Amino acid sequence: MGELPRVVSPEEWMAARKELLAKEKELTRARDALNAERRRLPMVRVDRPHEFEGPDGKVSLLDLFDGRPQLVMHHFMFAPDWDEGCPSCSSAADGIGRLRQLHVRNTTLVAVSRAPYEKLAAYRDRMGWTFPWYSSYGSAFNYDFHATLDDRIMPVLLHFRDEGELAEAGTPWTGGPWTEDMNGEEVPGISAFLRVGDEVFHTYSTYGRGIEEFHNGYHYLDLTALGRQEEWEEPKGRAEPLGLQVGGPNMRVPDQYDV
Repeated sequence: MGELPRVVSPEEWMAARKELLAKEKELTRARDALNAERRRLPMVRVDRPHEFEGPDGKVSLLDLFDGRPQLVMHHFMFAPDWDEGCPSCSSAADGIGRLRQLHVRNTTLVAVSRAPYEKLAAYRDRMGWTFPWYSSYGSAFNYDFHATLDDRIMPVLLHFRDEGELAEAGTPWTGGPWTEDMNGEEVPGISAFLRVGDEVFHTYSTYGRGIEEFHNGYHYLDLTALGRQEEWEEPKGRAEPLGLQVGGPNMRVPDQYDV
């Protein structure tokens, strides 16, 4: 373990804490302003009919709202030929608790994956999760919302970059352009929808680091002296990198950790 925080008097700690507090308040105000801008985003009517399968059989996108006006959806990476869900998405799902505080604010939360419903139900039971989880198997839903990327079905849009922009900026996992062998790539994300009567509107989606607050208890770990214990963090060398970050070599599905 590298250099730990300096040991100081309570008075010195309080002075340093107040200095950081001023910056935290700036960030809070900036976050409030950004959230307001997000609420001002225009929305797009979802005209294509989408069908899902859940515990009660076939349902529509409108049905996923469960009678509430708002829907938040985890695009959970679980391809049809996989035997278990993505470790990163499973980490996020492991932190989903009771949904009562969303429900009393007229908001439903669900997860959607491409794997057949039977696989999702078995995996959810294995993990002990209770949130609603639906299968989009055989439909265009994942492609429409860029949670599965395949330029043979839908123009690629990865983190809001098309193939031309990816050729210039590079894909996150290779640094190079989009290539044919990447077709079928699953992408985690979160989308939000609004229901107005019987019409459904897409209001927001985010991918990449936009969803990291919902993964691995990051919002708690960021409060600690050792942080997330990931390679890129500052100050360097304070904690041994555990390889548990998204795509890290030691990341597992939740029930495979020996803790």
